[in-house]
Amino acid sequence: MNNVNQKRLFIASCLALLVTAITFAIRAKIEGVFTEDYGLSKEQVGRAFGPAFWGFAVAMFAGGYFIDIVKTKTVVWMAFFLHLVGIILLLMAKDYFSLFLANVFIGLGNGSVEAACNPLVTALFPDKKTKMLNRFHVWFPGGIVIGSLLATLIMDEMNFSWQVLVSILFIPLVLYGFLFFGQKIPETERVTSGVSYKEMMRNVGAPVTITIAVILMILVATVPSFTVSFDSALPFVIVAAVAVAIVIEGRLVNKITLLFPFIFFCMLLTASTELGTTQWINALLAENGIGPMIILAVVTGIMAVGRYFAGSLIHRLNTTGVLLGSAIISTAGLLLLSIAQGPVMTVVSAAVFAIGVCYFWPTMIGAASEFTPKTGALGMSILGGAGFVATSMVLPIMGKSIETAGSQITLRNMSVLPIILIVAFVVLSIIIKNRKAIKE
Repeated sequence: MNNVNQKRLFIASCLALLVTAITFAIRAKIEGVFTEDYGLSKEQVGRAFGPAFWGFAVAMFAGGYFIDIVKTKTVVWMAFFLHLVGIILLLMAKDYFSLFLANVFIGLGNGSVEAACNPLVTALFPDKKTKMLNRFHVWFPGGIVIGSLLATLIMDEMNFSWQVLVSILFIPLVLYGFLFFGQKIPETERVTSGVSYKEMMRNVGAPVTITIAVILMILVATVPSFTVSFDSALPFVIVAAVAVAIVIEGRLVNKITLLFPFIFFCMLLTASTELGTTQWINALLAENGIGPMIILAVVTGIMAVGRYFAGSLIHRLNTTGVLLGSAIISTAGLLLLSIAQGPVMTVVSAAVFAIGVCYFWPTMIGAASEFTPKTGALGMSILGGAGFVATSMVLPIMGKSIETAGSQITLRNMSVLPIILIVAFVVLSIIIKNRKAIKE
């Protein structure tokens, strides 16, 4: 690539993701501040944190649809300025509305980072996409480790205010802005390979239905009156209706395989399993005899190391094998956490959970790029956005469950998600094997 500084752009992308990750650690730490000092309930905090996830989804969807029109560089600088505004607003937050608004901007900034940097990494390293996506995504758990340790040091050890912790975000923000400044940023892989915008849309399978479904999910996560009870048949009817609409749009209108919508469904569950649990870690493990932020650092530290060395594992087990193994181990981790008592058992259980969820996010993005390459930047953005909006739905549900049923039952109930994924990834493995057999 002429005049493209691969190393500098990759480092800049990693620092941008670092900002995103540290915001997750900060939210996990300060949720108690807003319940104890500002009088919000855990369900309200869950809803106020929701925009950090669905805002992420909105930015990723918008980025996926328009990145090739407005160019990657524009989306990168959108991320920078949205992050800047969001951090300033978070520093001033004191009630539900101000906390909600701050998370809108932070979520949009975080989503813009993923919308720009996922396709940027695949464009920079077209011959080792899944490996480099895992290396890039090292900085998500890595950033949470850094944020967790800083949270413990600044608020617990040094007894500084939570605003001091939030201010730390300005350091990686300025660094990634500096590194991107003045650089030539390449076109996305879809553009350079000559796949048309229309063909990209078609290969998503059911872009209209998927987009509408995500909008409905955002409403459920944000507007209390849209909340549906799982004690009734309504949510299951809605899910069935969406599934039928996806089949109609994909098979009858676009006349194409439904592989991408299937990967989309899996992403909803993998993201909820990983992010829902880690965002409520403070409340879930507060009574286990060890600092929850230390547990968060252990979990995300293991994830960072695992992702860095993901290349050789993916080469040995292949993408679907890694995903299936991850689902099995994360199920075991959640069940162990649900019965863990005392610091030693809690650390061991958390380590098992960390190994389980370690490869979910980047390998799902890599699966879309590998198995449905013509979905391009839009496919990667839809998956990332859908993962975060699913988490935004799970957060208030988990918050209410923690208050009413307790942390152990909440963790046990969460294990249902990776159990479903075990079945889904077996199906995905069969589909991919059959596709390869047909090609041969």
